[in-house]
Amino acid sequence: MATYESCLQQTWHDPAWIPSLNHSNVMEYFSERSNPFYNRTCNNEIIKMQRLNPEQLPNMTGLEYVLIHIQEPILYIIRLQIRHSVNHVMPMAHYYIVAGTVYQAPDLSSVINSRMLNTVHSLESAFEEAQSFSRYHPSKGYWWEFKDQAQTEKLMNKEKKKRKEEPTSLFQKQRVDLLLVDFAQKFPPKQPSLPCPERKEELIKSEIKSVKTDLKQDTKTDKPPTERLINSQGQQVRNSSKPPPEKKPKLIR
Repeated sequence: MATYESCLQQTWHDPAWIPSLNHSNVMEYFSERSNPFYNRTCNNEIIKMQRLNPEQLPNMTGLEYVLIHIQEPILYIIRLQIRHSVNHVMPMAHYYIVAGTVYQAPDLSSVINSRMLNTVHSLESAFEEAQSFSRYHPSKGYWWEFKDQAQTEKLMNKEKKKRKEEPTSLFQKQRVDLLLVDFAQKFPPKQPSLPCPERKEELIKSEIKSVKTDLKQDTKTDKPPTERLINSQGQQVRNSSKPPPEKKPKLIR
């Protein structure tokens, strides 16, 4: 069997088993001789060779493979562990089978090392690219020169101007009209609500009553009656076209 580190980049599958693979035969599939992830010195192989009962596996000590997760029909997870007693085990590695292909799950240190290497590589490439744009002269000092960026910006501006100058096609105009018609049908404009004729008559009657009461009050107080008008909307309006009072001639004694 290969070492755990060398198996991180390997995969294994047997096309003859994949159509009939299920939870009852997945351990038998994993214990195939061509599988590089399987260690033949494990307790599973001893039980298989001696044709013992698989339920005796927890009573043995040493390396063993255990199926710990099932998500049929695509995912199975197997754990390699060292058993010291019935209740004491120490995990060594995990293997997952996805659509019949066996992979070794990386440990935490391998994941952290891989992420740190990717981060360092990205930082180095960023610093190298930034350094390529820096310029220095004894009289001027340091400055940045982005020639490629300026050229690309000019090309982008030219393309934008060309797009603005291009007239809209007939398809675009018709498409916009169809969208506007669709929106108008879905969301029709709200029309202002007009007062009902019954309500209008009530307003006119109330205004007429108020005018009559004003006339009565004017006659009681010996004041000339105020002329009022009612417009078409039933609102009371004072008449501003009242003639001025007549002038009486003075008598000469």
